Amino acid sequence: MKVWDGYIRFFHWALVSCFAGLYFSAEEGAMELHFVLGYITLALMATRLVWGLVGSDTARLSALFHGPKAVLQALKAKHLTPGHNAAGSYMVLVFFALILLQLATGLMTTDDIMVDGPLVQYVSYDWVEWASSLHRQNFDWLLIAIGLHLVAIVVYALRGKKLVPAMITGRNKQVSASAQLKASWPAFALFTVILAALLVTWGYEPLQSLL
Repeated sequence: MKVWDGYIRFFHWALVSCFAGLYFSAEEGAMELHFVLGYITLALMATRLVWGLVGSDTARLSALFHGPKAVLQALKAKHLTPGHNAAGSYMVLVFFALILLQLATGLMTTDDIMVDGPLVQYVSYDWVEWASSLHRQNFDWLLIAIGLHLVAIVVYALRGKKLVPAMITGRNKQVSASAQLKASWPAFALFTVILAALLVTWGYEPLQSLL
């Protein structure tokens, strides 16, 4: 059964790769790489939000909002549903909120040596200090959220519900019905345009330093 379209799968694994690179570059002080990966992440998220309005059924943002009763039912359900169930949707919303906060504060963060976020020049130094502090603290919350996500995947696997293969192939034989998926090329085209715009403007200097 069809579950995930091409962009959603690309978004998921590209985000995983960016997180790993962002963590490594921050720990090693490779700020040029850190900022470039940040812009890639920003392009991924911007495209994901637009695709959440016009994309496939399982990509829609509207499919992520459920009441508490639906969450309890999802936790008790014996079968998988196309896309994220109600409980998983809450985790996705938390991820989106944390990632957007991380990106917003990163744009106002400076290393006080070589690289400034593109919005640093537009805000006061107090805002820069606050954003820099929150940027570091929020990454810890992201790591906790990632840990909880991995635990949930393992728990589901132990219950015989394998989630990872579907995020690779886009299909899952354990769901009861296929989702209505759209062609992903508009999402990839939008991602390319947004990323190019970010790298040409804000990312030009750090990208030049890497090259």
